[in-house]
Amino acid sequence: MNNTTHLMSMGYILWLFGFTGSHRFYFGKPISGTVYFFTLGLLGIGWIVDLFLIPSLYRQAELRFRSGTIDYTAAWILLTFLGFFGIHRMYMGKWITGFIFLLTGGVFGLGYLYDFWTLNDQITVINSSG
Repeated sequence: MNNTTHLMSMGYILWLFGFTGSHRFYFGKPISGTVYFFTLGLLGIGWIVDLFLIPSLYRQAELRFRSGTIDYTAAWILLTFLGFFGIHRMYMGKWITGFIFLLTGGVFGLGYLYDFWTLNDQITVINSSG
């Protein structure tokens, strides 16, 4: 089993869209991710600074989250691009809520936003129990 939870390379790819806070959400920093989202990466300044902070964000995520059967990067890609359809939840074995997301557009978008805040913790719980 792979012991890494997040990929630094994915952090850099998401950094390209960093003014949306996506790399911060990925590394488990939902508060600063939200701030970046609403301030366009702290008006671009925080976004540039984060280019140098990604290794630290990566190490913090590796210490905080638990590896296991659910791959963090795969779940994040599914959430980002197909979250309104609940595909990420189905991937994690949450079939009922996945279908609810599918039928309601990610519970009218609110569930989609909720998962941006909590996906890393949801995966850690699943990986800890399996």
